[in-house]
Amino acid sequence: MIYRAIVEWKLRRAFAALNDGDCSVVLAAFANRVEHTFYGQHALGGTRHAPDSLRQWYARLLKLLPDLHFDVDSVVVRGWPWDTIAVVEWRDRFSLRDGQRCSNQGVHVLRLRWGRVVSLRIHCDTQKLQGILQALHDQGVVEAAMSPIIDTAPAHTAQA
Repeated sequence: MIYRAIVEWKLRRAFAALNDGDCSVVLAAFANRVEHTFYGQHALGGTRHAPDSLRQWYARLLKLLPDLHFDVDSVVVRGWPWDTIAVVEWRDRFSLRDGQRCSNQGVHVLRLRWGRVVSLRIHCDTQKLQGILQALHDQGVVEAAMSPIIDTAPAHTAQA
């Protein structure tokens, strides 16, 4: 189906933009009502709904991991334009401030309606991530130990 191929292309393009340090492509993909969840109790954890919170979260991600690079292993897209589920399997790599190379792996589970992301749930090895954030904090990166950027969903937000 052409629609599924377009969704896959857009998702791969969004990861490529993040690899270039550009979160504008990702932010533009979100619907007005969205649920953005990164699991775990850490500086990147929590759930966001508001556009400003999403911008803050992606700014924090790129500040914590400025050379973050994703390798997309697979993308699976199912459903119809009015109710699409996509799963992106990825591996990432990045450097700590002392030059140590690190990596993680995980999946993004997305729900789209009419090509717009209404839900994004990020799953990765959170134990590994917490160790990485602790190492960054030990290297003087204050944001690595900050509270998650969270907000509350408006009453009309559709849950995916």
